[in-house]
Amino acid sequence: MTVAVTEPLASFVADLRYDDLPSECTERAKHLLLDLAGSIVRAGSEADSTPTLKATLATVGLDGPGAASVVGQDWRLAPPAAALVNGMLGHSLDFDDTHAASSLHPSSPVVAAALAVAEQTGASGRDVLTAIIAGYEVACRLGNALDPTSHYARGFHPTATAGTFGAAAAAGKLYGLDAAGVATAFGVAGSQAAGSLQFLANGAWNKRWQVGEAAMNGVLAAALAKNGFIASTEPIEGGAGLLKGYTDDPHPEKAVADLGSVWETMHIGMKPYPSCRYTHAALDALAHLRDAEALEASDFEYVTIGLHRNGITLTADSLPEKRRVRSIVAGQFSMPFTAAVMIDQGRFGWDDYRRIGDPALDAISDRIDVRRDESLEGLDHPFGATVSADTSKGRFDFRVEDPPGEPKTFPDTAGIRAKFMSLAEPVLDARAARLADDILSLDSRNSLSGGL
Repeated sequence: MTVAVTEPLASFVADLRYDDLPSECTERAKHLLLDLAGSIVRAGSEADSTPTLKATLATVGLDGPGAASVVGQDWRLAPPAAALVNGMLGHSLDFDDTHAASSLHPSSPVVAAALAVAEQTGASGRDVLTAIIAGYEVACRLGNALDPTSHYARGFHPTATAGTFGAAAAAGKLYGLDAAGVATAFGVAGSQAAGSLQFLANGAWNKRWQVGEAAMNGVLAAALAKNGFIASTEPIEGGAGLLKGYTDDPHPEKAVADLGSVWETMHIGMKPYPSCRYTHAALDALAHLRDAEALEASDFEYVTIGLHRNGITLTADSLPEKRRVRSIVAGQFSMPFTAAVMIDQGRFGWDDYRRIGDPALDAISDRIDVRRDESLEGLDHPFGATVSADTSKGRFDFRVEDPPGEPKTFPDTAGIRAKFMSLAEPVLDARAARLADDILSLDSRNSLSGGL
C-alpha cells in the first residue's frame, strides 16, 4: 500500500503555528539563519561565480529593482530573483549547515525562499521563523525518505532536489496557503526538483546554481499555487513522483514519521570548515593530532583516511584528480586538498582556497590516501572518519564518528556569532554586528518588509 506523503506534509505546513514550536527550535532557526547570512555576505563579495550571476541577471533584465533584498547588500530584486541570489550565495562557500541523515544543506534553499516572500508580504519575524522551520522539516524529511546513499548513486544532489520542496513549503507558508495550496505547490515542485552531481567532474558552479534555483523554484511553485494553478497530485509518492524517479531505495514512511513531535530542525549541524561535510571529521582529527603531538607538516610521512562510501563519491573519486585540484569547487570536494591544508598549517578557512595550486600542498596531497571504511556505514550519520598517520614521532590512529558542529556539539550563540563576524565583518565593517543583532532578535520584528 502506498504511504501518503504529500497530503500529510502539506497539512503540517499549513497548520503549523509559532506557538506550536518548541523554543529550542525557534532559537536554532535564528542561529542557522545567522550562520547562513555570513556565507551570503562573504560570497556576495568574494565567490568567483558571483560576477557571472550578477551579469546574467542584468542580461535577462532581472537585476531589479524589486520587493526583496540580498542579505548585506543594497540590492533589491523581484522575490524569485532574490531567492535565487541568496540561495546561490549561501551555498557558494560550502560553509552552510548540514542535516546529517539526509546529507543535505537545508538553509540555503529554505531560508532564501522564506526571506524573499517575507519581504514581499511584510511578514513578522515569528512568521518567518515558522516558515523556515516548516521548510526545514519538509526538506530534511524528504531527504531521509530519498535515502541519500541511493540518491547520490543515481547522481542527484539532495540539497537541490528535496530542497525545492522545502523552499516551496517555506514560501507557501508565508503566502498563506492552506493545505490544498501547499499540496499544489508541492505538485509544481515535483516538476522543478533538479540537481546533478556532474559538477564533481570539473568543479563546476552548477552546485551553487542549482541550490539557488531550488529557492527560486520554491517561490514560483508557491506563487503559482496562490494563483490557482492546477498541479499534479501525489508528486512525492506517486507512480512517477519524487520517491520513484530519484532513488532506488525509497522510505516514504520517514517523511511523515513522528511529524510534529520529532523535529528534524534540531538535527541540523553547523560547519566549522568551508568544505564538504564528509571532510570534517578527518580535518578535526588532523588538527587534534598536530596540536596534541606538536607536529609540523614535515613530520607527516603518510596519511590514510577512511570515509563512508558517500564521502568517497564526493571527495575522493578519483584520487589522482582530487590530489591536483585547480578550482575552488574542486577544492571544496577534495579530501586530499583540505587535509593537506590542515596538515600544513593546523587550520582551514575560506581564505585558504587562495592556496590552490601551491606546490607544497600538492606534495602533501601525494602522501594522503583515502579509502572506503565500511565500519563507518550503518551509523547514525555518514560523516565520520578514520585517520591513520605515519609520522616522524610514530603512528597515530584516530576514529571520529561525530564531526564538530553536529547537534551534540552544536556551538553556542557566541561561537555562531564569531563565525558570522569572521565572514561578514571584512565586508560590512560595523554593519556586521548590527545585522547579527537584528537576526538574533528576529522574533521581535513586526515586519520584514525592509529586509533584515
